[in-house]
Amino acid sequence: MKLYGSQTSPYVRRIRLLLASRPYEFINLNIFAGPDREILASINPTLRIPMLEDDAQVIFDSGVIFRYLSAKLALTALNWYQENQLIVINAVSDSLVMLLQCNRSGMDTGEDKLFFNLQRERVATSLYVLEQQAANAEFAKWDYVAMALYSLIDWTLFRELVELDDYPALLQFVADNAKQNGITQTDPRLS
Repeated sequence: MKLYGSQTSPYVRRIRLLLASRPYEFINLNIFAGPDREILASINPTLRIPMLEDDAQVIFDSGVIFRYLSAKLALTALNWYQENQLIVINAVSDSLVMLLQCNRSGMDTGEDKLFFNLQRERVATSLYVLEQQAANAEFAKWDYVAMALYSLIDWTLFRELVELDDYPALLQFVADNAKQNGITQTDPRLS
């Protein structure tokens, strides 16, 4: 199995954490330029990561990769509540990635513009829900949803995208899971 992605991507990291105790090859790509961008384009027409290559088959998107690995490795499928939790985690991730890319493109994401306002609103409302769920110990089991949440919150801290002082349960969740298998090797700060 080969997993294509970048060291800093929270979507890639969740799959790497899922595979932490299994053999696989990680192909770290610079997805924005040069030969690595060409590799990405040659494999995935959406130009997004992660991508999993297994048995001459390529799987796109972390969610689809999880479903593929669940079937292949006989992992427990997510229930509907967990699927909704993952959607909330993905909403925060998507909005923060878009804001980061806009910022890197020279845009002032603090401006009072509809697009930026909608992204900030989505982040705030979603983080509030995740904070309540973390306070209720809903992520106590180290499973795919917890791995996705860990990847998001740690990436947010790494990128300094949101002040998380108002989310003590999420910060405690990260602290409580800092020694899980694969955390050190997948740290975005290693890039």
